[in-house]
Amino acid sequence: MARKNGKKQVFSYENSIIKSNELSMAKLNHGLSLNQIQLLAFAIFSTQKNSKTEFHKSDFEKKFELTKYNTEDAKEDVPKLSRLQFSLNDLESDVVDYLNIFQRIRYEKGVFTFKWSEDMIPHILNLKDHYNLTDLEVKSNFKSSFSWTLYDYLKSHYGYWHKPISKEALMKIFNVENIKSYQNNTGLFKNKVLDSAIAEINQYTELEVRYEVEKQGRAISGFDLIWSTGTNIKSATKKQIKELKTLIDVIVKDEYKYIDLNEQEDRQNAIKLIQEIKRMTIHTQEPICLTYDKADWFIKQANSTLKSLENLYSRRDRKVLYYDWREDD
Repeated sequence: MARKNGKKQVFSYENSIIKSNELSMAKLNHGLSLNQIQLLAFAIFSTQKNSKTEFHKSDFEKKFELTKYNTEDAKEDVPKLSRLQFSLNDLESDVVDYLNIFQRIRYEKGVFTFKWSEDMIPHILNLKDHYNLTDLEVKSNFKSSFSWTLYDYLKSHYGYWHKPISKEALMKIFNVENIKSYQNNTGLFKNKVLDSAIAEINQYTELEVRYEVEKQGRAISGFDLIWSTGTNIKSATKKQIKELKTLIDVIVKDEYKYIDLNEQEDRQNAIKLIQEIKRMTIHTQEPICLTYDKADWFIKQANSTLKSLENLYSRRDRKVLYYDWREDD
């Protein structure tokens, strides 16, 4: 049974990617830089959201708020990703068996194109169970690829609250098992890899993570990863924002009609209703910060306001008296 904490976080399904739990726990055949792991995630995002196996460098930069990613970076990252493989074997075993992620990946004139391997497709498309969903906006805060790796690993253990793992297996997850300094100095591994990843996860995500060391004699043999999860609050959908914006635009466009009323009380009520609607405009502008429930509430309020304004207008006398309502705004 998962443990809960008091953290709350707005979560956007439209900005998220899905990966099978197996892929999230898989060992890669070589380590990835932060940009490379972002490229892999954006390739999955493009495939799942747009059914496209290409994307523009500018869209990639915008998604992760990159100020500098040039052709030289792409020339380094594309060959690295083209050789990327994943292993579904138990991290504690000695079996060596890797599957390709891409059949091909190419960069030309600011456009990345790629083709997934057949082995990769079941782990990112048509998933019905045993998968985890993560928000790229949350992950874009990470400055370390180790944070991406550990976050995915923990999210794939849905329903767990702790996971004992040997030092060797944990180093394999981070793809640093061949670094001699980490092999010989566990304190250095903790400081440079594990602790830095946990710090970013605790700062930016709904998880709260810590660990307890496990020893054989005086030597550290493993770690018990312990975590709790907060509440993911669903963000407003594009459909909700579009509906809210349409309602606001309709009311604002006809504002002069709605306040051109004979009765003073009706005019004041109409002005008040329109002013309230105008205050909602900020919630339809970028960056969108509405939750799903709040957007639903605004839509209901806007519909109710439109109905009230129409009722006020239907009661007016046919003899129209001009009134400069802006003096009351």
